[in-house]
Amino acid sequence: MPAIADRNSSSFKEIVAAIKSDKSGDIAGSNGCCIPQKRRLRSDAAAARESPVSTPMKLKSPRRRLNSSPNSPANGIKEDFSEKPVKKNWNPRDVEHMRAVKEALHVSTAPSTIVCREDEQKRVLEFCKACIEQEKAGSLYACGCPGTGKSLSMDKVKQQVIDWATKEDLQPLEVLALNCTSLANTSEIFSKILGKHQPRKKTMGSTSPLQHLQKLYSNNQARAGSKMMLIIADELDYLITKDRAVLHDLFMLTTFPFSRCILIGIANSIDLADRFLPRLQSLNCKPMVVTFRAYSKDQILSILQERLLVLPYIVFQQQALELCARKVAAASGDMRKALCVCRSAMEILEAELRESASNLSLASVEEFISQQTAPALEIFQSEENNTVRIDHMALALSKTFRSPIVDTIQSLPQHQQ
Repeated sequence: MPAIADRNSSSFKEIVAAIKSDKSGDIAGSNGCCIPQKRRLRSDAAAARESPVSTPMKLKSPRRRLNSSPNSPANGIKEDFSEKPVKKNWNPRDVEHMRAVKEALHVSTAPSTIVCREDEQKRVLEFCKACIEQEKAGSLYACGCPGTGKSLSMDKVKQQVIDWATKEDLQPLEVLALNCTSLANTSEIFSKILGKHQPRKKTMGSTSPLQHLQKLYSNNQARAGSKMMLIIADELDYLITKDRAVLHDLFMLTTFPFSRCILIGIANSIDLADRFLPRLQSLNCKPMVVTFRAYSKDQILSILQERLLVLPYIVFQQQALELCARKVAAASGDMRKALCVCRSAMEILEAELRESASNLSLASVEEFISQQTAPALEIFQSEENNTVRIDHMALALSKTFRSPIVDTIQSLPQHQQ
């Protein structure tokens, strides 16, 4: 029996020694000895954590990422969610909403800021400033295609010149802004200019207002008490006569030695100064020319967005505005045409909603409401159904740019077509 006990104790000691040798082997394997693949992977992960070499960062759960971010509320920094005000839903069935949008897109509504014409305005403003500072006369001709912002830019420059003169403590200047189409006859423009210079004086005898102005600008004594005058004549090509005398005499007023008028003419014809004022070029007093080019697609889109920015709701889909800008820019670049197309698209949406409301009877509405769930009703009354979509804009564009010749041909019988 003692021999058996000794044998058992010796076998137990061998088992304990084997276990110890296995543990020591694990430790040795972690230090670089050969170990099985599974143990090697674990040891490599441990070594990688201790090594200075950068390794790919483990992915964290969204909650851990939020808590570990430097801007998280847990770190004492509050997030700012007040970036942009949330716009209200637009209701095209509301008369006030529709009136506000149509007013914002009307041609006669002057926008708060005039975009995409900063360079032209700067050139005209610098020209006016130089004439006022040097107290000398000058002429400028602003030309470009219809709807390119000429008249709107000149109104802006006129106000900027007045504000600048007041800020610089200069003598206030007289301003005469007129549309030549409103004149009873072409020579009436000289009476308007003379009335600004001498409001209480009336022309006596056979002397014409033009001769009074020529005499006034030739006299040095009259120069001392007179103010600088800014004349803005819109639709200048209306003054073109057979002998071109009125247009020529108007620009010649700026060439007199004691003239104090700054003339800005606005017209669509680009080569008006070359065709109708050749003598001015020979006298080296050709007016400065500022050309307003047709609007591009990006410019039309930015102007439309600027006008719609004053509204507290979204009216047009972005794709619809882009389609309008592309088509108008490719056709003419006329901003007034783009505004007309947008208003037409709104009227198409208004007619579509009115027609759908008249076709939908009260019984069908009650049945529809009883069958649909609340989320379905939200989709039906969603903002997408109330905004001007791309199909509305495409229909408005086809109506605006439709050729009358094509309509006439389509109305003919097939053989005549």
